[in-house]
Amino acid sequence: MAKNTSKVKKVAVLTSGGDASGMNACVRACVRYALDQGYEVYGVKHGYKGMVNDEIFKMEYSSVSNCVHAGGTILRSSRCPEFKEPEVMNAAVENLLKRGIENLIVIGGDGSFRGVEAIHEGTKLNVIGIPGTIDNDMGYTDSTIGFDTACNTVVDAILKLRDTITSHDRIMILEVMGRECGNIALNSAVAGGAEYVIVPEVDTDVDEVAASIKRGFDKGKSSSIIVLAEGKTELTDELTQKISDATGRRVNHMALKWMQRGGIPTVEDRVLAAKMACRAVELVECGQSGRVIGIKGGEIFDTTVLEALACKKGFDQKLYELAQIISK
Repeated sequence: MAKNTSKVKKVAVLTSGGDASGMNACVRACVRYALDQGYEVYGVKHGYKGMVNDEIFKMEYSSVSNCVHAGGTILRSSRCPEFKEPEVMNAAVENLLKRGIENLIVIGGDGSFRGVEAIHEGTKLNVIGIPGTIDNDMGYTDSTIGFDTACNTVVDAILKLRDTITSHDRIMILEVMGRECGNIALNSAVAGGAEYVIVPEVDTDVDEVAASIKRGFDKGKSSSIIVLAEGKTELTDELTQKISDATGRRVNHMALKWMQRGGIPTVEDRVLAAKMACRAVELVECGQSGRVIGIKGGEIFDTTVLEALACKKGFDQKLYELAQIISK
């Protein structure tokens, strides 16, 4: 009887950069869908740093049991600036290749995608990217894994803060994440009923903000919340002083920071994660590399990582204008 010498199909998966709720749902779907397609599946702990340090282990169906509802990432994550160095990247890729792993799925943001492009261009590894970042700052896709959960976390904070500042007739400046993108701030402000939202995409007239808050109190408001995007935090002190001067009321400031990354992922993030994971495995099965997954108009698609990185994130000006009207 002839010996079966067919090559075993192998794929690895890692999470990189900032964690985002829904990453575990994505890892779970990658692992189980790939196993169903006949692959041996490997996890890489601590992202690209784990590739460098050879933190690679085999995964089975049970490896991802009871994680779909969990925030964070069971594979852990990290930032690895040294991965930009070709010799470091090549050594990391070799840790996969020596195990016969020729395919890699990377879940992360734009920095992680730059690693995808470098691997694709400079090595023999086939690599696919999935967008996992709360910031939703990647222009090629309507949404990223973790964005919806982060927005819900902010809305929950707005509702809780409203209770206490209404009790004391106060004003709250709530700082949220997003880097240079105002999507978390804008969507959360609209959904949470904030009085004002300040984002990097729109110039801010601090005097007008203060006047607007005062007009609200003059009309009988008992509290006010301003959602401030991370990319405009340099305005915090000026806003605090001018709003206090205009209203004669105490102004508090709170930064949610990393709370926005954690927590139970929403249904939307879990479903998006599963759909993107399955598309990534399908691309691996087709021998594709250097491509990333996105969603447009409710449809999952893929494009080259270079095209994805070249797309500037658009800003929903109409939603911003709506926020200005309905917050009065």
